[in-house]
Amino acid sequence: MAGITLHSENNETVTCVPNVFIDELMADADGEYVKIYLYLLRCMNTPEESFSISGMADKFEHTEKDIKRALAYWEKAKVLHLEYDNDRRLTGICLSNPGRPKQQTPLSAPDTRTETAASAVTQAAPAPEKKAQKPKPDYTADEMRAFREDKGVQELLFMTETYLNQTLNATDINTILYWHDSLGFSIDLIEYLIEYCVGGGHKSMRYMETVALAWHKDGIVSVSQAKEKNERYSKTNTAVMKAFGISGRNLVESEVAFIEKWTGTYGFSIELVTEACKRTMQAIHQPSFEYTDSILGNWHKKHVSSLEEIAALDEAFLNRKPKQPVRTAKEPAPANNRFNNFDQRPYDYRQLEEQVFNHSTH
Repeated sequence: MAGITLHSENNETVTCVPNVFIDELMADADGEYVKIYLYLLRCMNTPEESFSISGMADKFEHTEKDIKRALAYWEKAKVLHLEYDNDRRLTGICLSNPGRPKQQTPLSAPDTRTETAASAVTQAAPAPEKKAQKPKPDYTADEMRAFREDKGVQELLFMTETYLNQTLNATDINTILYWHDSLGFSIDLIEYLIEYCVGGGHKSMRYMETVALAWHKDGIVSVSQAKEKNERYSKTNTAVMKAFGISGRNLVESEVAFIEKWTGTYGFSIELVTEACKRTMQAIHQPSFEYTDSILGNWHKKHVSSLEEIAALDEAFLNRKPKQPVRTAKEPAPANNRFNNFDQRPYDYRQLEEQVFNHSTH
């Protein structure tokens, strides 16, 4: 490929990263895309050196297709624009000013008149989610057509149709475009998402979208991050199935959703989840994700995060129970017959019922 001219609208002699890029663009971008942009900024200081897509691909051990995807992403974010000749060959990359930030935060001390109010707002505000879920748009026919012109996207759609053994309709393509455009998933990550879901026996686009949203919420932007999460997730699934005695089948979508809730939303470890499963089996002697969910929901409300805290919770429960009153009056002696001419054990049936109940909660 011919050399590409790299130039900027600015004339800085240092590698300067715009604040608006850090404040508003960097967090939502794939980490690899951020590297590409920073490298472009650095290359502006050495214009005499040769620059090419293949050279960037070699430096970051990516394919040229990966580099082009990153450039297309940043062009859409309006931090650069790509220049082509009449034959649609890339001839230049112009780094643009990303624009003014939405809100500048002063580095000086805050105004004392508003400090108290700002502090109160900070304390009252709930903790933010890792990633806010973006609404799913309905793309226009032109946007869908432009999306499908990308060679990488064409390969992705072909692979998806092969895995699903069916032709994708407009709704399916709109969903895949949503993952790529709104959630910021790379083509490689979408390919892995589909492979992972189909490999687990789930060919529903709705199921795939549920997984995609969970990954986005957890800040997953690369295949390696997704594989790491799925490894932990697979261990949890296996542990739950073992605790419930489930074999010979895969977990269904509703069961998987429960486990995602326990480990994702609640943030429980494998040990706590399996402990709740064991208590379910002891209490009702059959698998029940709903029953386990009630146990874990109660622990979540009480901010339990370890087996030691569960033991303390159990002990506190037992201590709150009223003690049996001491009998003061003598009971009448039993009739003197051959059935009562031996010392009978003083069973307390109410206490026995409590013991049975306690056993079901351990």
